Amino acid sequence: MTTAQPCRSAGGSMTWRGRETWFRVVGDPGSATGAPLVLCHGGPGMTHDYLLPFSLPDRLCLYYDQFGAGRSGRGAVDERWTPELFLSELSELVDHVGFSDGYHLLGHSWGGMLALDHATCSNPGLKSVTAVSAFAKAADFAAGVARLVAALPPETRAAIEHHEAAGTTDDPEYQRAVRVFYRAHVCRTKPVPDAVLATLAALAEESTVYSAMMGPSEFTLTGSLRDWDATTRLAGVRVPALLVSGAHDEVTPEVSRALHEAVPGSRWELFEGSSHMSHVEEPERFAAVVGDFLAQHD
Repeated sequence: MTTAQPCRSAGGSMTWRGRETWFRVVGDPGSATGAPLVLCHGGPGMTHDYLLPFSLPDRLCLYYDQFGAGRSGRGAVDERWTPELFLSELSELVDHVGFSDGYHLLGHSWGGMLALDHATCSNPGLKSVTAVSAFAKAADFAAGVARLVAALPPETRAAIEHHEAAGTTDDPEYQRAVRVFYRAHVCRTKPVPDAVLATLAALAEESTVYSAMMGPSEFTLTGSLRDWDATTRLAGVRVPALLVSGAHDEVTPEVSRALHEAVPGSRWELFEGSSHMSHVEEPERFAAVVGDFLAQHD
């Protein structure tokens, strides 16, 4: 009789280029039948916790906190927070855990942008890429979010505009207005899942990366991603690509359509009951769509 191997769910860490990245692998190696799935969280500067509600029983799932966030190391005072830093980290991690011979990649929001960029590079072991609520061009995303903000209740919109103009985005009134937007266009699940709350709490405690790359909120793009435009290089994606977004998403359907058109041969699934976190807003459908897609490309 063969004894099944124990479920691997303990965390580990990787040192690379003088930096440290924390990760965990979830799943049973003895029963995994598909290639492993590497999951990239959003933010930038969030943590892996909010992705934990999604896993697949037929394959190992690798979660990690990107450098500068969560359980991973912090950057030096003069750290340059750029997409290239996180692309290097992702490639190093795939090699470190021994997945480079065959793996799938799933990224959410910023993580989806990271995953798609990874797919344009030379990674022979990459079998597929799934990008959830990602965008190709920052200017398109910002314009879409501006339209959503304009449709908020007048008092909410006024609070946002006032505090952004005054530079007082740490004011409680501004933060309350942000939460109104988030409840409509980031996570509509009530109550908000504990895993999502854990990530938001970690971001509130340490927001260096988010502030440097995004800005004070989802609808104020002032960081290093403000000029992001991957439209041209996305033509270099040569693996099967699944794109997922929500009908109420801060990444509006128009923006998702532009990404779909930029990624050759991509498949786009629009979740009518979701905003930015379809994996917790419509978890059963999300697991079915992603699981079937991965199985098709093992």
